[in-house]
Amino acid sequence: MAVDYTVIVGYLAGMLAMGWWGMRRARSKSDFLVAGRRLGPVMYSGTMAAIVLGGASTIGGVGLGYQYGLSGAWMVFTIGLGLLALSVFFSARIARLKVYTVSEMLDLRYGGRAGVISGVVMWAYTLMLAVTSTIAYATIFDVLFDMNRTLAIVLGGSIVVAYSTLGGMWSITLTDMVQFVVKTIGVLLLLLPIAVVKAGGFGEMKAKLPTGYFDPLGIGGETIFTYVLIYTFGMLIGQDIWQRVFTAGSDKTARWGGTVAGTYCLVYAVAGAVIGTAAKVLYPNLGSPDDAFATIVKDELPIGVRGLVLAAALAAVMSTSSGALIACATVANNDIWSRLRGAAKDRDDEGGHDEVRGNRVFILVMGVGVIVTAIALNNVVEALTVAYNLLVGGLLVPILGGLLWKRGTAQGALASVIVGGLAVVGLMATYGILANEPVYYGLLLSLATYVTVSLATPPTDAAVLAAWRDRLAGRGTPERASEPVAAHQ
Repeated sequence: MAVDYTVIVGYLAGMLAMGWWGMRRARSKSDFLVAGRRLGPVMYSGTMAAIVLGGASTIGGVGLGYQYGLSGAWMVFTIGLGLLALSVFFSARIARLKVYTVSEMLDLRYGGRAGVISGVVMWAYTLMLAVTSTIAYATIFDVLFDMNRTLAIVLGGSIVVAYSTLGGMWSITLTDMVQFVVKTIGVLLLLLPIAVVKAGGFGEMKAKLPTGYFDPLGIGGETIFTYVLIYTFGMLIGQDIWQRVFTAGSDKTARWGGTVAGTYCLVYAVAGAVIGTAAKVLYPNLGSPDDAFATIVKDELPIGVRGLVLAAALAAVMSTSSGALIACATVANNDIWSRLRGAAKDRDDEGGHDEVRGNRVFILVMGVGVIVTAIALNNVVEALTVAYNLLVGGLLVPILGGLLWKRGTAQGALASVIVGGLAVVGLMATYGILANEPVYYGLLLSLATYVTVSLATPPTDAAVLAAWRDRLAGRGTPERASEPVAAHQ
C-alpha cells in the first residue's frame, strides 16, 4: 500500500498548497466569496461539476447500482437534470443579480423582508450538507489507513477547513478543478472499464444478474419522482449551487458552462450505476450496498491505480464539503449575523481586508462546528434527507415564485417559508425522516400558503419590482470597489 499512501498524501498536500496560493488572490469580499465573479467556462464547468458530485454521488451512486442495477443511476441523474434546468433557464438571471446569497435575492425581489428566517433555513441546509460530506471521510480513511472514525473525520475535515479558510472561493475553485480532473480519471477512465472487465463484460453481467438489474425504471416510479422533487428542484435553489453561479464571468459562461457540467453529471450517474452492477456480479453478498465502492477498489484495482481511485473518492467528498462549508459560513455571516447586529446589507469592498477577515473567521467557526456535529452523528442518509426536505419544503416556492410570478408578495414569501419549513419538520417527526410524505405535503402547503397570502395582500411596490427587473437585466447593479482591482490581478 506504500504507493497508494504516497498518492493520497501527495494529493492532500496539494490541496493545502492550493489553499495557501488562493489566499494571495483573496483580497476582497468578492474575491473571497465568489472568486471575483470572473471564472471562465472551463474552470466554471469543472468546479460546478465538482460541487454537485460528492460522496453521496460517488459512493452512494455505486451503492444504488449494486442494489438496483442500472436504475440506481436515477439519484445522480436527477442532480444532473437539476443542474441543466438551472443553467438553461435561470443561471444567467441569477448571475446578473450580483448578490452573495439566496436571501439577498429574496430581499431584492420582495422588498427586504424575507431576510433572517430564509437565512436560517438555508443555513440549516448548508450545515447538514457539510456534515454529511464530512462524515464520509470516515469511510474513505478507514479503507486507506484502517483509521478510527473520529480521527478520520477530524483529519479530513481539518484539511478542508484549512484551505477554505485560507483562500475562500479562490482556494475552493482551484482545488475543485483538480478534484474534477482526479474524479474523471479515477472513476470514469479507470474504475469503470476495469470493473466491467473484471465482471466479465456486459454479456456476463446480464447472464448472472436478474433482468430487473437492467430495467431503467427498476428502482420504482415513486422513488424516481421523489428524487426529482428533492434533488432536481434542490439544485435550483441551494446556496452552495447559487454561490458557484455567482462566480461566472458572464451570462454565457453561467449558461453554457453549467450545461456542460450538467451533461457530465448524467454520464457520471450512469458510470456509477454500471460500476455498482459489476460489483454485484463480483461480490453478491456484501453486508451493505454502500460497501460496494470500497470493496471493488480495494480488491480489484492494481497498486497505484487503487490510490488514484481512492483519491477520486476523497476528491468527490472534499469538493462538496468545501462548497457547503463556504455556503454555510456566507449565509451565517451575511444573512443572519449581519442582520441581527444591524449591519448594512450591501456594503462595498473598501477595506476589503476587514471583510475577508470576518468571512474567514466565520468559515473557521462553522468548520469546527461541522466537524463536531459530524462526530456526533452517524446516519448520513438521514442528515442529508433532513437538509433537502428543509430546503425544498421551505424555500423552493418563494424562490421560484419570485423569479416566475410578479404577483408574489413579501408576506406570501415569508408565510410560505414558515409554513413549509414547520410542516416538513412536523411531518418528519410523524412519518419518519426517510418517508416521502414530509416533502410532498410540505411543498403543497408551502405553495398553497404562498399563493393565498400573496393574493390576499397588496402587490409588491412598483418601485421594488422596477429595481428587481433592472437587476435581472444587469442594469442598476452597484459596482463593488474591489472588482476593478481584481480584474488586473
